[in-house]
Amino acid sequence: MKYLIVGLGNKGSEYENTRHNIGFKVAEKIAEKLEVSFNTANFGWMAEGKYKGRKVFILKPDTYMNLSGNAVRYWMQKENIPLENVLIVTDDLALPFGTLRMKGKGSDAGHNGLKNINEVLQTQNYARLRFGISADFAAGRQVDYVLGTWNEEETEKLTERIDTFSKASLSFVFAGINNTMSTFNGK
Repeated sequence: MKYLIVGLGNKGSEYENTRHNIGFKVAEKIAEKLEVSFNTANFGWMAEGKYKGRKVFILKPDTYMNLSGNAVRYWMQKENIPLENVLIVTDDLALPFGTLRMKGKGSDAGHNGLKNINEVLQTQNYARLRFGISADFAAGRQVDYVLGTWNEEETEKLTERIDTFSKASLSFVFAGINNTMSTFNGK
C-alpha cells in the first residue's frame, strides 16, 4: 500500500519559520522519524520511506500555497495513490494554537492551499490534518499573521506539537483515519 502525506507551506527562506509553513515542519519530522531525506523532485521535495510495511511518500510542494493542488495531483497519478491514502497537513486559524484536528473531508475554510487542492482534485473528500495557529491578529492583519513567525510562548511548545502531529500522520498510514481521529483529535 502507498500513502502520500503532503505538508503545505511556501518555498523560500523568508517563509521557513512562519505559521503558514507548519505543514513543511511536520513533513520534515515525519521524514526524520522514517530516517529518510528530502530530494528535489517534480513539484517540490520528496522523501520516500516505509512505515510498518507501507510505502510512504512525504511531499513538500514548491508551488507556493495557492497552487498546491498541482503537486498533489501529480504525485497521486505518478505513484497511483488512491484519494483515501492522501493526507494533507496544514495550518488552521480557527483552532487554538497547537490543537490537532484530523478530518476525512471538509471545506477549505478559507485556506488557499486547500481551496486549490479541492479545485484541482474536484473533490473535498480527502483527509486533512489541521494544526491550530489561532487567530491572534488585528482586523486586516491576517496575511501578516500567518506569514509571521511564532511568538516565544508558541516556540517553546512547537517541538512537542510537531512531534505529536508526525505521530498522528503515521497513525493515519497504519491505523487508518477513524482510529487516528479517535486517538489524536483535540489533543
